[in-house]
Amino acid sequence: MSDPCIICVAITGSVARKENNPAVPITVSEQIESTHAAFEAGAAIAHCHVRNDDETPTSDPDRFAALKEGLEKHCPGMIVQLSTGGRSGAGKARGGMLPLRPDMASLSVGSNNFPTRVYENPPDLVDWLAEEMRTHDIKPEIEAFDLSHIVQAAKMADDGRLKTPLYVQFVMGVKNAMPADERIFDFYIETLDRFAPDAQWCGAGIGPNQLTVNEWCIAKGGHTRTGMEDNVRLDRDTLAPSNAALVQRAAELCEKHGRPVATWRQARQILGLRDVA
Repeated sequence: MSDPCIICVAITGSVARKENNPAVPITVSEQIESTHAAFEAGAAIAHCHVRNDDETPTSDPDRFAALKEGLEKHCPGMIVQLSTGGRSGAGKARGGMLPLRPDMASLSVGSNNFPTRVYENPPDLVDWLAEEMRTHDIKPEIEAFDLSHIVQAAKMADDGRLKTPLYVQFVMGVKNAMPADERIFDFYIETLDRFAPDAQWCGAGIGPNQLTVNEWCIAKGGHTRTGMEDNVRLDRDTLAPSNAALVQRAAELCEKHGRPVATWRQARQILGLRDVA
């Protein structure tokens, strides 16, 4: 297998704090520095959240704008993917950064349980976010926390609410949602092939499942996500020293399975994104 593998780095998320790992980047400047190192290690996509000064999550468009500007300056060509996740805000505030026209944005097309709450994605909000992404020429990354989310994304593509080809991420290992189970993972791939055969896919494993899901993705021909949003450790006893260290680990798996790490130019071509100078 020689198809390039796109590595996405989820640099900070909404949950992990300095008390969990001092290397978690919180401020915009910390995130830019951390992403630059991850970019040099092989990451082609930066999945981005922003935080308040007290480390709590926010959807503040001004903070997203500062982060996007810094990433475009210091990581030229890297794909910037902004999160519309529900931990950072409610309702349409979750899409307040979309007029910034990032290359990509996350889109959850259905609701599911999280460890202590319901991750609510009501149909009217999903449709509004999808419309905003079409308006601003942003490619959605469909975050599938459940099998029904894959089928729903394909339905939205069929009726024109989402542009094709789809890019779908299987999120596995969130407590109370889909476990990291290889037979389920394989069925996800089979289901996506059935309902959206031209789609590209990737996977994210949460916590100790990160390395396992990284390897499944790479070995089975998909793309993969790593980073401190999903996991702050290298192993049970060792904190990850940086996002770059987690990217390097994924790159080593690519070498193991005979897959080159996709450059940012290759990643843009694979995902059908606009080129940059």
